[in-house]
Amino acid sequence: MSTTAKSNHIGRKISRIRELRDMKQEALAQALGTNQQAISAIENSENIDDAKLAEIAKALGVSAEAIKNFSEENVFNYFNTFHDSQGNFNSNHCSFNPLDKVVELYERLVQAEKDKVEYLEKLLKEK
Repeated sequence: MSTTAKSNHIGRKISRIRELRDMKQEALAQALGTNQQAISAIENSENIDDAKLAEIAKALGVSAEAIKNFSEENVFNYFNTFHDSQGNFNSNHCSFNPLDKVVELYERLVQAEKDKVEYLEKLLKEK
């Protein structure tokens, strides 16, 4: 089997997109109003008519063109765009130390308790 034939196998592309979306065949079948065996048959089909492909694409939350043009290489290239200039995977860095926030919250709670004690002592002295 040549790699060209494999890359144009629409059923395999549907299967891979479904897996990447963390969706089971049963869930896709339910979304399409069919059964798991029908999804298995679709995923083993090299070609699928455009109307059925449009239904499947909608159920998967992608466009029919995305399915037709899907490739593992494109997926990896897409995720590689998330690397920042330091080579870290996620460019959304935490701008504060979470431990500092915990300490800050603890100090505020302690102060609130001190204020309560002071208020209660004042009430007792007044009586």
